[in-house]
Amino acid sequence: MAKWEIFLSFRGEDTRYAFTGSLYQSLCRGGFKTFMDDRGLQMGDQISPSLLNAIEASRLSIIVLSENYANSTWCLDELVKILECMKLKNQLVWPIFYKVEPSDIRHMKKSYGKDMARHENILGVDSERVQKWKSALVEVCNLARMAYSIGYEYEFIQEIVEDANLIRSRLQIRNI
Repeated sequence: MAKWEIFLSFRGEDTRYAFTGSLYQSLCRGGFKTFMDDRGLQMGDQISPSLLNAIEASRLSIIVLSENYANSTWCLDELVKILECMKLKNQLVWPIFYKVEPSDIRHMKKSYGKDMARHENILGVDSERVQKWKSALVEVCNLARMAYSIGYEYEFIQEIVEDANLIRSRLQIRNI
């Protein structure tokens, strides 16, 4: 059995103390072993091995795609790793579009276009890393799961927890 049931990927400055923090609390109250990097990533170019291990050890990754998600190279590296685990380990991936449109991400518009252009300027247009990030962003948009723009966040969070419970029930039935 996986060490973590759920891994949360998010841009801290956008959602840590509001949406993602509330989602984490609700998932934990629902009995889910949930990994959330609540300390924030340390400065550096690579995400930590412990974070990579948490991704690999999870059964489900919930990616909270917010306005500044693509601004963070760490978030983008997490996304690439999550999608690799989806393919290689059959992990589940749920993108949550938090106050962003999937089409803006898919077509690199608005903040996503600006952020990817900045990464290209720093790392080079032909950078393999940048190309992986772009492909991962398009791929995650094709997995469209849920989108939030207005309304009560707690109701939206409750929907996510209910869906996670349904998945957990199905997985337990399969493991009998």
